Amino acid sequence: MQQRKAFIKGLLTALIAHGKIRTTTARAKTIKTEADKLVTQAKRGTIAGRRLLMRKVGTEAATKMFKEVAPKFADRAGGYTRVIKLGRRQSDGSPVAIVEFVS
Repeated sequence: MQQRKAFIKGLLTALIAHGKIRTTTARAKTIKTEADKLVTQAKRGTIAGRRLLMRKVGTEAATKMFKEVAPKFADRAGGYTRVIKLGRRQSDGSPVAIVEFVS
């Protein structure tokens, strides 16, 4: 269970740092829900929300979320990320998708 949490933390941190990531469809769906929850916390701007983000994604990603990502979505009610399916991976046939923040 701890390995899964660490893996999700890494994917969320990469999403915040780069704006979009390419991963399998199943992982993309998980990341989408988690990222939307984190943006909602960042939009609220509370100390408790900041601490929650630091625990979920780390200090640098939480700071970027508060300063850059959350202000872009100030007037948006939800649906901050999207999943774009790309087809299947050549090596093992896994379905691949891109997760990105909606602009």
